[in-house]
Amino acid sequence: MAITLTPSAVDRVRLYQSQTPGALGLRFGVKKSGCSGWAYLIDMAKERRPDEQVFEQDGVAVFVDEASLAQVDGTEIDFVSHGLNQQFVFRNPKVAAECGCGESFTT
Repeated sequence: MAITLTPSAVDRVRLYQSQTPGALGLRFGVKKSGCSGWAYLIDMAKERRPDEQVFEQDGVAVFVDEASLAQVDGTEIDFVSHGLNQQFVFRNPKVAAECGCGESFTT
């Protein structure tokens, strides 16, 4: 089981961490949402919760709750820029389909 980060995602998380007092790393998970069933949640983690597994890469910790892990295991998190737009992109091998707007997915 693993969550991986591209070098650009590592750099962006480090930047966010430096700007967020008390941040321990990135919190990554899913919630039931949208027309396809699941939507990604991403935030800075300020504490470790009892139900979380922690994946570490290049000194960056990624906190994933047990309930989300089955949906996101194997995901690569990237950070991309397209013109003026910048965003995290998730390459999740478990995704079977996405809704038309790209906000939710099904496995």
